[in-house]
Amino acid sequence: MSLSSVVSELRAAGCVFAEDEARLILATAKSPAELRRMVGERVAGLPLEHVLGWARFRGLCVLVDPGVFVPRRRTEFLAGEAIARARPGSVVVDLCCGTGAVGAAVAAEVPGVLLYATDIDPAAVACARRNLPEARIQQGDLYQALPLCLRGRIDVLVANCPYVPTEEVDLLPPEARLHEPLVALDGGEDGLELIRRVIRLAPEWLAPGGSVLVETSDEQAASACTALLKAGLEPSITSSEELDATVIVGQMPIR
Repeated sequence: MSLSSVVSELRAAGCVFAEDEARLILATAKSPAELRRMVGERVAGLPLEHVLGWARFRGLCVLVDPGVFVPRRRTEFLAGEAIARARPGSVVVDLCCGTGAVGAAVAAEVPGVLLYATDIDPAAVACARRNLPEARIQQGDLYQALPLCLRGRIDVLVANCPYVPTEEVDLLPPEARLHEPLVALDGGEDGLELIRRVIRLAPEWLAPGGSVLVETSDEQAASACTALLKAGLEPSITSSEELDATVIVGQMPIR
């Protein structure tokens, strides 16, 4: 298949960035048969990252297995905020890690961190282990998967929890709604169900001066900050207009 023929098929299927996607597929396919398969999968609506088997994230090539949540470009901002707070030797935990993209970015840009990651989805854990071979990764529900020795020792706690309100999940693009796990999308009635759990328990795990960082929507940020205050954490909001990203930060007081 030629570039023009792949572009034509992708464009007919409604792919907005057909030329860019065609070039990526052609560069990734190792044989004509694999190329034909990949084009067919994309035309059928499979997310491009699942077709390719990887995604770009802060300059890294992050492996993305079928059925695993695809790291969004906006989440590069969350990773950047975590990187800004980490130092060599810092204990960093990536909750709801998915592919492990955020943890991988932190480890790549802050050598020497002690990285832990958890996810409730076994497919995500398997994928994260491929992307984070040096990290300690466990399957489980948030903090339940962490070793108890980390209580009071975490310097940077980052969580890209699902934050789409339940009633809005059906409004997501078909690529996400049909091909990504619901557990990685549905954030409960107002989208903050899991985020409130992360925040409520964070003080038990953070080191003095440590921070918890969570991605939210702009509309949810104020409610999330209220939860931070209730938990005894010092709240702040950071955002990126370029990436359409909002991150709430709660810092543990230094006593």
